[in-house]
Amino acid sequence: MDSISSGLVADVLERLHREADAADAPLAQAVTNEANSREEMISQVIAAENRDLEGIYRGFAGNFLSVSPRFGRFLYMCARACKAKHIVEFGSSMGISAIYMAAALRDMGGGRLIGTDIEPGKIERARANLAAAGLADLVEFRLGDARETFSSGLTGDIDMVMLDGAFTLYLSVLKLLEPQLRPGALIVGENAFEEASGYIDYVRDPLNGYLTLSLPFDPARGNELSVRTR
Repeated sequence: MDSISSGLVADVLERLHREADAADAPLAQAVTNEANSREEMISQVIAAENRDLEGIYRGFAGNFLSVSPRFGRFLYMCARACKAKHIVEFGSSMGISAIYMAAALRDMGGGRLIGTDIEPGKIERARANLAAAGLADLVEFRLGDARETFSSGLTGDIDMVMLDGAFTLYLSVLKLLEPQLRPGALIVGENAFEEASGYIDYVRDPLNGYLTLSLPFDPARGNELSVRTR
C-alpha cells in the first residue's frame, strides 16, 4: 500500500506543493538575485539566528520552506525502510514533510509523529493540513523552541528523526534526542550545513555512534543521512 501516489493524501500533497511554490517564489527569486555567495548567505542566516531566533523565523511565517516532492518521497521511503513507529521532526512548518512521514506510518499500520515549530501560525496550518490528509490522529505538533518542546514527553525508542529547522540548533536537538534513538534509527538532516552548529562534524565522527553520508538531493542545501549504530 502506498498512499502518497494516489488518493486523498496524494491530492492534498499536490495542492500543498502548488501553494508552497507560489508562496515561496518571491523569496526564491530574491535569493537568486543576491550577489552574495552561498557561504555568505549561510553565514548571514546563522548570525541572524544567533541574534534573534524567533524574530528571523517570524519573518518567514508566510513561507512554506518545505521539502520538494522528490525529497518528500525519500522521507516516506526512509520511514517505510526502517519500519518506523515513532518519528520526531524538528521544524514542521506547514506540515508537508509530516504528511509524507505520517502517511508511511499509516500505511504500515500506525505509529506516532511528534513535530515542533517555533511559529504559531505554521503549527495551526500544519494541523489543518494533516487533518485534510486524514492523518491528524497520527501526529502531535508542539509549539515552541525544540530544546524545550522535546525536553519531555517523548516516550519509547525513536526510529527516525527529521531535522529541518533553525540551522544552529541541529546538534543540540540531536543530542537531546540521542538517549532515545534506537540502534538503526535514521536521522535525516536537511539544510545541515557544515558552517552551522557542528552537527556535520559530530555525525561524521564514527566515535559518536553514527554512519553518515551526504545525499544527492540538491547538494547546495546540505542534505545528510545518518544511521545510529549503537
